[in-house]
Amino acid sequence: MRKAALTILLMLGTAATVDSAPPRILIASDSTAANYASDQFPQMGWGMFLGCSLDPGSEVINRARGGRSTRTFLSEGLWSALLAEIRPGDTVLIQFGHNDEDLKKPQRHTEANGEYRENLERFVRDVRAKQGRPVLVTPVARHAFGDGHIRPTHGDYAKAVIAAARATRTPLIDLDADSRAFLDKQGEAASARYFMIYAPDDHIARFPEGHNDTTHLNELGARATARIVAHALAKLRLPISHHVHPDDPGAAVARGNAACG
Repeated sequence: MRKAALTILLMLGTAATVDSAPPRILIASDSTAANYASDQFPQMGWGMFLGCSLDPGSEVINRARGGRSTRTFLSEGLWSALLAEIRPGDTVLIQFGHNDEDLKKPQRHTEANGEYRENLERFVRDVRAKQGRPVLVTPVARHAFGDGHIRPTHGDYAKAVIAAARATRTPLIDLDADSRAFLDKQGEAASARYFMIYAPDDHIARFPEGHNDTTHLNELGARATARIVAHALAKLRLPISHHVHPDDPGAAVARGNAACG
C-alpha cells in the first residue's frame, strides 16, 4: 500500500510540474518557418514571430531548416535532435511539403501518399512517445494567382497531411487553406507584398535587379503567417491554446527586424 501511495504521489508531482512549467512550442519545418540572420533580410520565416502571439514566459524553439523535406529532416538527424529536446507537455508543430514536392531534387522528394504521409505519421508517434503533443500543419500557400484568385499548389500533399491527422487523431492546422483565404482576400497585387517579390524600384539591397520568389516569405509575410498559425492554434483546445493571443494577420507591419510589437 505504501509503495502504491508513493507511486501515485510521484505521478501527481510529475503532472503538477508539467502543468506549471512555462509552455513550449517546438517547430519542425522548412524554409517557410525557419530563422534567418540579419544578412538574409528581408527573408524571414513564420516561426520567428509565433512567440509574439504567446503569453510572456512562453518559449518557441524553432528547429525549422531551409531546404528540408520530411525525408532529409530524418536522414540528416534533425528529427532525432528535436526529439531529444522534447519535454512532457511540449507542443510540436510539424509543417513540411514544399521540398517533398520537389521533383527536380530527388534526394528531397517523397510521394504524397507514400513516404511523405508515412513520415508525418512517424513524427506523430515519436512525439507522443516523448509525451509531447503533435500538431500537423499543411504547408503555407504560395503566391500563385489565376483569373483573379489564388490557386492551390500543394494538392495531394495538403490532402496527405489532413489524412494523416485523421488517421492518427492528431490536431490539424490547415495553413494551406487559411493562408490562401487570407491572400485571396488581399488580392493578387496587394498579397505580393508578403513574399520575396521585388522590383528594382523597391531598392532592396540584396536584389538590386529585383526578385520574383513566390514561395518564400518576407518579414511582413512571416509576421502575418505567424498570426494565422496562432489563430488556428488558439482554436484547437489544447493546453497551449490558453496561452495564445493572436492579432489580426492583416494588421501585421514590417519593422525591419525580428522583434515583436
